[in-house]
Amino acid sequence: MSGFAFRIVDGKATRIDVKEALTCTADLVWVHLSTTAEHAQAWLRDEAKLLDYVVDALTATETRPRCEAVGDGAFVNLRGRSKEELDTSDMLASVRIWAVKGRVYSVTRKPLIAVAEVEKMVERHEVRDPGDLIAAFATAITTDLDPDVATLGDELDDCEEQLDANRVFELRRTVSRVRVAAIGYKRFLSPQRAALEKLAALPGDWLADDDRLHLAAAADRAARMAEELESIRERSALIHETLTDLRAEQIDNRSLIISIAAMVFLPLNFITSLYGMNVKPLPYAEEPWAFDAIAAACVVIAVGVIGYFTARHWFRR
Repeated sequence: MSGFAFRIVDGKATRIDVKEALTCTADLVWVHLSTTAEHAQAWLRDEAKLLDYVVDALTATETRPRCEAVGDGAFVNLRGRSKEELDTSDMLASVRIWAVKGRVYSVTRKPLIAVAEVEKMVERHEVRDPGDLIAAFATAITTDLDPDVATLGDELDDCEEQLDANRVFELRRTVSRVRVAAIGYKRFLSPQRAALEKLAALPGDWLADDDRLHLAAAADRAARMAEELESIRERSALIHETLTDLRAEQIDNRSLIISIAAMVFLPLNFITSLYGMNVKPLPYAEEPWAFDAIAAACVVIAVGVIGYFTARHWFRR
């Protein structure tokens, strides 16, 4: 288990040891743990004296963005980009936060980019209370995600400009990657918006009016990104259909070329086969009219086939 802690008095932050954070008093004490170890549960329960429900929520393996009021405090789970490359089914790392008046515990299992930004804000003395800290997390996460969402939209714009039957496979790979990323982000951004809105509306004197405004702004930004991701997903589906049509058109053109070649060579093949027949073993082989009869029969069959196609309007198709 690794982590750090800050003691904030009158807006001035001092880095302290995690164990010291349990006994010191201040306007705000922030303890952050980076761990996947099971003994983190024991430390939070036995040393920090947190409720079992809160400990389980802080150390759960599978999480989704949510906010719950528990007694005089609140548990918040947010998702943001990680420094590590994560699986496409779980593209955002989580930060679990337990906040009460004067004290905040946060836990991450994967290195979250937003943690470093919040740490810098604390060191710049921009955080004074729990509300400021949670608002800083929400703002840092949405600010970090916004350029990624914009980049996905730009990649789709490039694909739309480069639509070409000769680049179908390359463009389909790009569109599929963008679509998977958009789906993975939207999976967490939609509930994250609801969690931030719920947190901004929670009663309690540990959330100041300016904190609620910052949380509402972060929720609005998350909502805008979720709408953009939904638009990207729909555009990806349309571009994929267009690429499929281009591929089908390319196949049709190649089939037409093959059909033209067949149309040229099939009559020649028929003529050579007709004149190359070995008619001696055939009935009436010695009759002078035998060849004319075979040729006439071929003409009758050809006229019949053409008449059948014409009756079914296949030539018009």
